[in-house]
Amino acid sequence: MRPIRKAVFPVAGLGTRFLPATKAMPKEMLPVVDKPLIQYAVEEAIAAGITDLIFVTGRHKRAIEDHFDSAPELERELQEKGKEDLLETLSDIIDPQINCIYIRQSAPLGLGHAVLTAAPVVGDEPFAVILADDLIDAKRPVLSQLIDTALNHQASVLAVQNVAHADTDKYGIVSSDPIDDKTSRIHGIVEKPHPDQAPSTLGVVGRYVLDAAIFQYLRHVQVGSGGEIQLTDGIAAMLADHAVVAHQYEGVRYDCGSKLGMFQANVAYGKKYHGFHVD
Repeated sequence: MRPIRKAVFPVAGLGTRFLPATKAMPKEMLPVVDKPLIQYAVEEAIAAGITDLIFVTGRHKRAIEDHFDSAPELERELQEKGKEDLLETLSDIIDPQINCIYIRQSAPLGLGHAVLTAAPVVGDEPFAVILADDLIDAKRPVLSQLIDTALNHQASVLAVQNVAHADTDKYGIVSSDPIDDKTSRIHGIVEKPHPDQAPSTLGVVGRYVLDAAIFQYLRHVQVGSGGEIQLTDGIAAMLADHAVVAHQYEGVRYDCGSKLGMFQANVAYGKKYHGFHVD
């Protein structure tokens, strides 16, 4: 497997769980303390050695592009007012050597379709997929953990965590055979199974390192419920011909696709990184 230098960020979702806040603002721009979710995801990718950031966007997502662009007027005003700390904060948002690429998803047809939309830019290289909704606080970036696992095992890798048995219908669930205490070889994956039918409690979270072969399987996946193309179905089809492993990452995940998870993330990050005290 070649070095992983490209990461796909599917950011075309409507964010209806957070209405009315997301009526005019992308959910990925919702802040955890003082940074939007998408910035945390981008920082994780860059820390893992990613150089090409591929954003799969939709309507009303221009704010994401603007966030990672320069803001000459704002920067000039901060400089004139001597606010060097804030100016440095802006300059640290993204390194100018990093490439930001924006692709419009034609319709909200699911995560699998969003990933497939990035195929012309990814080409035949292995690549990462990061879902900004899953904010993971880790000493070592989770994507770095996955990339090392991918290179060590010459395989695609899915980040997984043990979930409550009652919650298997909220995740893609894998069946697998252990390789070591953190990694297992996947031989089956099913999207949101009922707890009585779940093959395990290893649930997939929003971090993937995938061989470019996934694209050929996504092109032939049958459209599922809601008219969506599921990434899980593409991975399931790929298992017959390509090695895919599950890696239990080290870190604490906050489901910022939910209001409770977003609240928990703000409290935890506020206390840990900003010294806030919550009674």
